[in-house]
Amino acid sequence: MSTQDTILTAWRLATHNRAVHAGLIFYSDRGTQYANNKFVNVLNSCKKLLKVCPEKANAVAESFFKLLKTELIYGPKLITKYK
Repeated sequence: MSTQDTILTAWRLATHNRAVHAGLIFYSDRGTQYANNKFVNVLNSCKKLLKVCPEKANAVAESFFKLLKTELIYGPKLITKYK
């Protein structure tokens, strides 16, 4: 997965369809595509953009919500002796 083929293409499409306004928050995970110099330079060129990258402490919360969402969507199938 290259930065050029993934996040840069997505960013160009998003900013083509919607303008970047002052106070816009860009939140990303700590993936390599987001940390790549090409993409960081693109974000830094948007002076109105507030960039948020979660700290490692957020990994616990993100893991919890992933588990919660997974269980709510694919929840356990309850087995009963009654049909």
